[in-house]
Amino acid sequence: MRAVVIHGAKDLRVEEREVGSLAPSQVRIKLVTGGVCGSDLHYFNHGGFGTVTIREPMILGHEVSGQIEALGESVNDLNVGDLVAVSPSRPCGSCTYCALGLPNHCENMRFYGSAMPYPHIQGAFREVLVADASQCVVANGLTAGEAAMAEPLAVCLHAVRRAGEMLGKRVLVTGCGPIGLLVILAARRAGASEIVATDLSDNALAYAKQVGADCVINVGKEPNALSDYASGKGSFDIMFEASGANIALTTGVPTMRPRGVIMQLGMGGDMTVPMQQVTVKELDLRGCFRFQEEFTAAVSLMLKGLINVKPLITHTMPIEEAVQAFTTANDRSRAIKVQISFN
Repeated sequence: MRAVVIHGAKDLRVEEREVGSLAPSQVRIKLVTGGVCGSDLHYFNHGGFGTVTIREPMILGHEVSGQIEALGESVNDLNVGDLVAVSPSRPCGSCTYCALGLPNHCENMRFYGSAMPYPHIQGAFREVLVADASQCVVANGLTAGEAAMAEPLAVCLHAVRRAGEMLGKRVLVTGCGPIGLLVILAARRAGASEIVATDLSDNALAYAKQVGADCVINVGKEPNALSDYASGKGSFDIMFEASGANIALTTGVPTMRPRGVIMQLGMGGDMTVPMQQVTVKELDLRGCFRFQEEFTAAVSLMLKGLINVKPLITHTMPIEEAVQAFTTANDRSRAIKVQISFN
């Protein structure tokens, strides 16, 4: 089978790999679609992010969907032919944090396409994927492209959940890549009354408006536009920082109301926090890392038509053009979510 393999910065190859054997509790999936994520782009552009670097060839990809083509002998809740969204999260279930109900912080996590441990955890961008049945959520009724969006949507549902009460809140979203846009959809579904979104790309901001932002601001063209929201004690109850850019955080903090919540989703390396303002405003600064049960909720929300991710899928390209797919995903002037077809 063919797989999409990163060897280092700008060194992405489509290579042959062996199909894994099928254990009793596993299923074999003919992959249909995989979405290029921001972390995939970090590996492609820089060979890693922060202290995480590629030290051996690694199959990329963790936003995937496909059709089941074979069942392990103990699997009885799935059927051959089912379209499934595949969660890339495989916690061990027995470590301290799994026992505490925090499986996204599993000490032995096997998350597809991650260079955090060594040897690296190989990813899911492969024509045939053998996965645990527990990773699969039936998505019959969705397109394969929609089903592959369950993973990034789950990240955003987890962020909105950690932010707390959303009903009637005023929300700032900084960074309108796929995560920022999905946060807008999730926050609106949870009851946010006003959402202001910022970015440097007019294309991204147009999508932000399309998915429900009340106001969009190009902070590259209007660097002081948020200052009006900083008057008095601030304007926003909740800030979702989805860009990973330090300036987004530092310019967003003054716009926060006392006892507001700052949710940090963007992962661009270490950032400088204006702690004096955090202190005097009694702000809560919260991290957000991956997800767990939100993955099933993401599929359910899409199946019920409560969240529509289709407008965010801007490009679908065959596996033969994987390098071009990553190059296209880098171009924020025209791309939002780029997906790879494995058919």
